Amino acid sequence: MDWLERLAARARGRQRETAAAPGPLVGVVTDSASALPAGWAEAAHATGFVRVVPMPVMIGDQIYGEGSDELIPALALAMAQGHEVRTSRPAPGQFESAYRELAAAGCTAVVSIHLSGQLSGTVDSARLAARSADIPVEVIDSATAAMGLGFAVEAAAERARAGSSAAEVASCARAAAAGSNILFYVPSLDQLRRGGRIGAAAGWLGTLLAVKPILVVRDGKVLPLERIRTAPKALARLAELVQQDIAARPGKVRAAVHHFGNAAEAERLAGVIGAAAPEVEILICPLPAVLAAHAGLGVLAVAVAEEEGGGPAVPGTEAVLEDGSGLLPGAAAAAESDTAPEADKAADKVPGGDAFPRGAAAGPVAKAARPGKGRTKG
Repeated sequence: MDWLERLAARARGRQRETAAAPGPLVGVVTDSASALPAGWAEAAHATGFVRVVPMPVMIGDQIYGEGSDELIPALALAMAQGHEVRTSRPAPGQFESAYRELAAAGCTAVVSIHLSGQLSGTVDSARLAARSADIPVEVIDSATAAMGLGFAVEAAAERARAGSSAAEVASCARAAAAGSNILFYVPSLDQLRRGGRIGAAAGWLGTLLAVKPILVVRDGKVLPLERIRTAPKALARLAELVQQDIAARPGKVRAAVHHFGNAAEAERLAGVIGAAAPEVEILICPLPAVLAAHAGLGVLAVAVAEEEGGGPAVPGTEAVLEDGSGLLPGAAAAAESDTAPEADKAADKVPGGDAFPRGAAAGPVAKAARPGKGRTKG
């Protein structure tokens, strides 16, 4: 049984074990920026103690919820054609509904875990809704995104499944989120800069000809980590940094490769990482649309985490967390000046590209999940 199937099986098992749980039933809520595989999210939802609130994406006059079958192709086409794309936080009422559903299902408390408050106002909507909930709700700003958030949600759900208290579930979620690491590559910084998701360092970085940046999510912010001159070298360096992170972690490691508009590149990147770390199961899945709208076509991101919540281990990323400097001059200014952006920003065209040299994907990809299906393959 593969990793994704085990997650779904554990979620289904919660339905059978609820009555025997040693402690009060704790509900877990997150938003769709968590990038949870569809199979796991659906199975967990069916147990009655997990809810995923969709985040809206607006393309022209049409509003889509994350998970809509039409959203991904419509978003990719709109971005390629340079049409207006906007995102927004969920309304507080959506969280209120989720909390009410969990209370009706027998939950005595809720832990609500969300996308970084530096990147979205989603956590503020959750906090507002928590004030009127019928049961105690602890809202957590994960200070991360995608499967950096998703791994934390899965860990929290596991604790809740085992009957842990709300305080224990919340502590587990915080530790797992803090211990995750997200590195990513974008062909252009235009999307992040226009959407306000990266600070002052992008101003001069983006003016450099043919610079292909590697970025990191630290302390809830997107910060530049390294600048590379060509796409093939940038992607090779991204794989190297992820391999270093995996090798430096003492516990069992999980990884997820996210993509948007370049699934083949994600397969190759996962292959390179898997060849160096064959013991690591690697999930391949699209970047959630609400994040892809700001990262742009051609983005590749890798989330790495330990099951026990070990900290990020890529050399240099700790410095970003401590003082904003990292490996890239000017990132400190970004850390100081970056503020929580307004949620609704237009996304512009960012070209993708086949950046990996052919044959680069040597070695096995441990596991891959297809969009909206939660299916895996070896």
